[in-house]
Parts: sequence; C-alpha cells; structure tokens
Amino acid sequence: MGYWTAYRTLAGKEIHRFMRIWPQTLLPPLVTTSLYFLIFGALMGPRIGPMAGIPYIDYIVPGIILMAVINHSYANVVSSFYSAKFQRHIEEMLIAPMPAWVILSGYITGGVTRGLLVGAIVTGIAAFFTDLKIAHPELAIAVALSTSVLFALGGFINAVFANSFDDISIIPNFVLTPLVYLGGVFYSITLLPEPWHSASLANPILYMVNAFRFGFLGVADVNLTTAFLMVGGLILTLGLSGLFFLWKGVGIKH
Repeated sequence: MGYWTAYRTLAGKEIHRFMRIWPQTLLPPLVTTSLYFLIFGALMGPRIGPMAGIPYIDYIVPGIILMAVINHSYANVVSSFYSAKFQRHIEEMLIAPMPAWVILSGYITGGVTRGLLVGAIVTGIAAFFTDLKIAHPELAIAVALSTSVLFALGGFINAVFANSFDDISIIPNFVLTPLVYLGGVFYSITLLPEPWHSASLANPILYMVNAFRFGFLGVADVNLTTAFLMVGGLILTLGLSGLFFLWKGVGIKH
C-alpha cells in the first residue's frame, strides 16, 4: 500500500508538471504537426505520388504520430529528472523508503502519459487532413505504448549522466533527431539504394515506425516479430540499467 501511494504521488506530480505548462508541452505539437501535413502532405504529396500504393499524405501519418510520441516521452523525463537532480529534490526520494523501481516507474509514467497524450492530439490533427483509418488498432496502441516506454527510459538514462542543461539537449539534437528522420517517417526504405538500405536496417526507430505503420495501414518494410523483439530487448536493457543507476546513485550521489 505504501509503495502504491509513493508511486501514485510521484506519477501524479509528473503529470501535473507538464499539464500545468500545457502551452509549452501540448500546444507546439499541434502547430508543427499541422505544418508537416500542410507542407509534406497537401503541397508536396501530389507531386511525390503514392508510396507503397498508398497516397503519400496517408503514408506519412503513422510516422509523424510516432515521431511526436518519441520526442515528447523522451523530453518529459530528461527535463524533469535532471531538474530534480539540479535542485537536489532527487536526494530526498533516495533517502526515503522508496525502492528504485517506484522512482523509475513514477518518472516513466509521466513521460509515457505526455507522449501518448501528444500522440492522441497529433492523431486528431491527422484525421482533419486525411481520411484516417486504423487497420489494426490493438497493434497500433501496443507499438505506441512500448515506444513511449522505451524513449521515456532513454530520457531517464540521459538525465542520469547529464551534468548541465546543455547535456540534456545533446542526445536529442545529435542522435535522436537524425535517427527519427532516417527511420522511414517520410519514405519507404525500399526506395534506398545500397549501402543505405542495409544501413537503415540498423536503425531501431525504423522498426518502430514500420510496426506502427502496419497498425494503421497494413503495410511495413520490416518483419513485425523482429520489431517487437528489438523494442522489448531495448526496454529490458534500459529499464534494468535505470534501476541499477538509481540503486548505485550514479550521477546523483556526490
């Protein structure tokens, strides 16, 4: 009962944190996504033509939704946990009778909630610009949830090792953004010549985007079993790493 109260309090604090500043956390995706659909879909889409037999504006919908989920799940946890480190709030939790898994779960819940909420907003915008249909809704939800958990964990690991506010922007700017844009959000990797086609298969985000696209459109460039195994393996690895870092006080205890 005590652990549940601690988890609920921490998760509630994390959700309240980003909801309190909703013009900064929830409004920008609405604007940027509308621009994506207007520029890439309505203006450029007819010139690009169908992708995998699907109108281009419909083809890019799953990738744009998942891109928003990835970015906001990651951003919520990395900024929140580093702020707790910077302001020394995290030390109070570490000396309290709260196990590492409760602390980690609380932060991840906040990141996942924001990521999925933004994803729902982007889906609503997509419905305005396209004739939105979801072929396999259960699969789409499973991919969105697992991807959100994965990148919330990634944001946590980034925050653990960050020593300044500049450090929490290095991974998103120089690693995450290139991987997202090269992950098949706006194109099918079948269009790529070698060696770029083979190199793209090393990008884990490619598998998530394609699994999510299959949930929406029923088409994918990768094997779905491979996609889920990869996501599951990464979640397990980052989750255990996060628990270990909390237990040892890595990047927290001085």
